[in-house]
Amino acid sequence: MTRYAMAIDLDRCQGCRACMEACKVENNTTESVFWMYVFRLESGEYPDTKVSFLPRPCQHCDDAPCVKVCPVGARFKRDDGLVLTDYDRCIGCRYCELACPYGVNYFNWAKPQTRQYLDYDHPDIAAATGGFVPPYKNPDHDRLYGEEQRRTSGGGHMKGVVEKCTFCVHRIDKGLQPACVATCPVGALVFGDLDDERSGVATMVHDRTHFRLLEEAGTRPSVLYFGGAPPSTESREIETVKARI
Repeated sequence: MTRYAMAIDLDRCQGCRACMEACKVENNTTESVFWMYVFRLESGEYPDTKVSFLPRPCQHCDDAPCVKVCPVGARFKRDDGLVLTDYDRCIGCRYCELACPYGVNYFNWAKPQTRQYLDYDHPDIAAATGGFVPPYKNPDHDRLYGEEQRRTSGGGHMKGVVEKCTFCVHRIDKGLQPACVATCPVGALVFGDLDDERSGVATMVHDRTHFRLLEEAGTRPSVLYFGGAPPSTESREIETVKARI
């Protein structure tokens, strides 16, 4: 059985945040929403300080608390390990946001058309783009996925629903890599099937030690970190961010 996971090599990550940009473009997320976020952490005391980076997508937990608390079954877990949201079922109660210890959920406060970075219908912008609208109009995000045929792909579907990283389910189901993985210039992100011993993820798990974020929470994340060390109380986050770790 397929069991998807992501491996993140912290020794390779250089904090370029290309993964964040790729995620926004691929998934049509709206202004101020980042399904993939790269934390910049500083540890030690001046002048003996060290800066490190920690990418944080949705952890797609084996024992996902967000799935347990959803009262309408909008948040669900597929057999391949992906934790997804059916936007047609979501009622916006935000229980999943409260239950998640990783801070990966975003609530749509307004219609997505009003929360894009640019007004693509503005004459000055239309003249520069030639009428081309960025992938907010990606038709993949209007399709249904999974055996139950649920609407799970992409962001910015409608006002009043909760959204998060999907591991780019629309790409995976085509045999492609998630956008963040395909874009990383240093190969810090690896995605694959843990049950396939030939996959890069399985090889890394076999050959190297790793850790998971907030293992004490018992959520059994499907995102595995290699190199570096778990964020400690001595690490100072030196940017204002929405998410918690």
